[in-house]
Amino acid sequence: MGEKNKAEPASNIQNRLRSLRLANGLTQAELAAKAGITRQAVYAIEANQYLPTTAVALRLADALDRRVEDLFSLVATGEAIEGDLIGSPPTGAPGSSQVRVKVAKVGDRLVVRPVAELGDTLCYAVAADGLIMEPIDAAQRSSRDRGKVRVRLLRDRPAIESEIAVAGCDPAVFLAGEHLRRRQRGMTVVGWTMGSAAALEALKREEVHVAGLHVVDAKSGESNLPYLRRHLKGGDFRVVTFARWQQGLLVQHGNPKRIREVADLARKEVAVVNREAGAGARLLLDQKLAASGMKADQVRGYGRIARSHLEVARLIADGWADVGVGVEAAARLMGLDFIPLQEERYDLVMPSRYLTTHPGLSILLDTIVSHPFRREIEALGGYDTRDTGKVQPFRDE
Repeated sequence: MGEKNKAEPASNIQNRLRSLRLANGLTQAELAAKAGITRQAVYAIEANQYLPTTAVALRLADALDRRVEDLFSLVATGEAIEGDLIGSPPTGAPGSSQVRVKVAKVGDRLVVRPVAELGDTLCYAVAADGLIMEPIDAAQRSSRDRGKVRVRLLRDRPAIESEIAVAGCDPAVFLAGEHLRRRQRGMTVVGWTMGSAAALEALKREEVHVAGLHVVDAKSGESNLPYLRRHLKGGDFRVVTFARWQQGLLVQHGNPKRIREVADLARKEVAVVNREAGAGARLLLDQKLAASGMKADQVRGYGRIARSHLEVARLIADGWADVGVGVEAAARLMGLDFIPLQEERYDLVMPSRYLTTHPGLSILLDTIVSHPFRREIEALGGYDTRDTGKVQPFRDE
């Protein structure tokens, strides 16, 4: 047979049937009935075990009120796109003029962020979506487009546009992304580590699809909703619980400095590592210091900043600090002792419109309530999934 008569490998086909079916609120059986095919056929097509014939593809497209190319298309790479550069100015690796970046479609924008901002380890574990070719020439852009760059894609654009960008401080978001990939091939989650306040601001600037936060109101003791009502005015948003966890003091194994409470942080021999302003851990520390009648300048190391719960735990485990505020899961991972201060709820916040314009988000929410995912994060220690997936009653006030 000539080359043109060979069957197209499934790996060359971008298959969006499952995400579009879920976006339409249909089960496999319901779609099969509408399309006049078997449920087994729908399952096999979604699992990339079977490429549909032209007639079957047309039936499925008609049932979903879509074009065939919306459901199935050829994978193509090497496309050049223009996007909005977010984050640090791009710098290539030594000896290279190219910068590895992740690309996400957020609303109507293509957002570009250097992979290096994921941190030292993830920079080598997360594949880039593309390479920055060059900034858009100043003469070709308006002042509004000052951050525009050209990117040569390393993956096909539909796959990139199915990625979910999450801002927050819970490292388990990458685990959620792995479970998502098991449910829907090709869909990925990229987690950008930042504190609660910064994550919410990134969401408001339409740089990410989802913001994660854990801020406990000092007066009511309620998690997140009072903060959101103050800082998220206008628009329609969905707030969904990811998990509950304990936050407290992380101390070296065996607790050699005999730290028992926040008041012990005033002792001269105790060195602290802190989180950035706006992080949930920083807010908790400030609340506890104020309740103890202490000021920040009484705490040695108050100005030493770590970017994440895991970095706090790592600095303590390596002996660079004696104590810091963080979550129990980070303490367990690094073999530290943990002194609980309060239970918190970690919520995911997203514009409601993204749930219809980005089908992957509904699949992600289905993923986090699944038994395999909930069992796995509970096995990490420090997570409580009794409220996972619960929609919180947020509304603008």
